[in-house]
Amino acid sequence: MNMTTIPPRQRLCVLGSTGSVGANTLDVAARHPGRFEIVALAGHMRVDELFAQCVRWKPRFAAMGQPAQADELARRLREAGVATEVMHGPQALRELAAHPEVDTVMAAIVGAAGLPPCMAAARAGKRLLLANKEALVVGGAQFMAAVAEGGATLLPIDSEHSAIFQCLPEDRSQWHQRIDHIVLTASGGPFRTRDPATLGQITPDQACAHPNWVMGRKISVDSATMMNKALEVIEARWLFDLRPEQIRVVIHPQSIIHSMVVCRDQSVLAQLGTPDMRVPIAYGLSFPQRIESGAESLDFLGLKALTFEPPEPARFPGLFLAWDALRGPHGTTAVLNAANEVAVAAFLNGQIAFDAIHRINASTLEQVTPGLALDAPVEALLELDEHARAAARARVSAWRR
Repeated sequence: MNMTTIPPRQRLCVLGSTGSVGANTLDVAARHPGRFEIVALAGHMRVDELFAQCVRWKPRFAAMGQPAQADELARRLREAGVATEVMHGPQALRELAAHPEVDTVMAAIVGAAGLPPCMAAARAGKRLLLANKEALVVGGAQFMAAVAEGGATLLPIDSEHSAIFQCLPEDRSQWHQRIDHIVLTASGGPFRTRDPATLGQITPDQACAHPNWVMGRKISVDSATMMNKALEVIEARWLFDLRPEQIRVVIHPQSIIHSMVVCRDQSVLAQLGTPDMRVPIAYGLSFPQRIESGAESLDFLGLKALTFEPPEPARFPGLFLAWDALRGPHGTTAVLNAANEVAVAAFLNGQIAFDAIHRINASTLEQVTPGLALDAPVEALLELDEHARAAARARVSAWRR
């Protein structure tokens, strides 16, 4: 698929449509009648939300995680007179991502579960809007190889990676000539100024109350620990073909500068905007053009200050695991991601304290040493993922408040 051409009417598959990124994707699409056709929507467990989306958009296909939810959705759609074919399970996601009637795939499934459909879309040469950072964290080398082999167009949707992408020339062959290093910005989350000694007292609701962004619970916790930034460091390594030392992180509480490219001549290119995910989504949907996103304009006269701070290891120890994992044996980043998914779920379920998330992640990395080749199949990555999850679950079971 040519990077500079898009079909006049894009046929969209939105994986993770009931989450915040999926809902914002549909919001942007709704602002441009006739430009987008919603062919497929996929949620996980939220039947009510996916039912409402199907009634609104009348996609040809819809998918849910489990058979029971799929059966309920199919029944309600029949009663509503909506002729959407309902599917379920991981295989359905792979089929929809590679479906010949789909031009563009918004990959917004949270976690390692997003890797197989992302691989399917890449191999099928789709225009792939990547909001699932775990696809690169778990399967970086394999995923980028699939993109190249399938001729897919890969467009980052995370606000930070979209910012870097927007600061770089369209010709990827020029990237290495331009970049000295990149700077990913982080808000610092809700506990940026909190005493690190009190982190064990944090509740799930407090961790999910992000000061700038509206996100799902898992990614909100990741933002609070800055593990989201650790995953973004790993993602950036693959997206922009960088060495670990070329990726830096700075805390920017206002979330106005979304990330920066420091060029070889030390010029700094930055992308600015209000903290609204519809901006990178609209850019991904319309690249190389730009369309209206629905976001508010940035009011420079209303900005009191733009400030920057270093991330403190005592408060955000998880961030620094990113560079350790990148320098470890191939597959180490997959172990880190798996451990974190287990630890965050345990925290949200009240099984462990907030500050135990990092301890479980670090101890799982010490216990599980991968030995995968760079060209290991996806099945091997998923086996490693499950092995790491089992080790992390054992750590959770052994942990006591």
